[in-house]
Amino acid sequence: MHLAVFGGSFDPPHNGHLALCLFARELLALDRLIISPSNNPFKRKSVTGDLHRQRMVELLASEINLIGSCCDVSDWELQKQQPSYTIDLIRHVHSLYPHDKLTLLVGEDSFAEFPSWKEYESLFTLCDIVVFRRASFEPHVAVAGGTVPTRFIPFNAPVSSTEIRVLAASGASISRMVPASIARYIAEQALYREPPFTSTPALTRQES
Repeated sequence: MHLAVFGGSFDPPHNGHLALCLFARELLALDRLIISPSNNPFKRKSVTGDLHRQRMVELLASEINLIGSCCDVSDWELQKQQPSYTIDLIRHVHSLYPHDKLTLLVGEDSFAEFPSWKEYESLFTLCDIVVFRRASFEPHVAVAGGTVPTRFIPFNAPVSSTEIRVLAASGASISRMVPASIARYIAEQALYREPPFTSTPALTRQES
């Protein structure tokens, strides 16, 4: 079985994530895809709580499975309640599926920080690495031995979770940037809305 792992903050998941997963499934002939929301120690703390991110990733997986069931969601990283490292996730998945081919799916922005990842060189012994990059992106990653044993696949999805959060906070439509089920969830849960302004009551003088 060919198994792929795709991790990230997913705050929120968007159409770029959906397209990447569908593209990877067909191009790499995946039998199973595991999506894992994480607490990335190299990024700022997630705006949205873990339970909301988990639920949105489950909705993303449902969208992927509409045209062929292959996608599962792991909550292993979130259950740890501590910073997530890719090597730990891959070792966990490898322990569950020791005889299967394992591929790690990585976006170009994440791969640019690859040398700073915890035990990044050990990943090459546990899995293949596929990097989805824009055509203009040139990888400049130095590893031991001077080679990067990865596969680079041109892929461009001009949408970002940061942009979606900004639009949602302003009340603008995000319907073209996220799957419909996730757009509904964000609206129903009022996610990414700026907190309403509340004035602090003036203190009254206590009588002696």
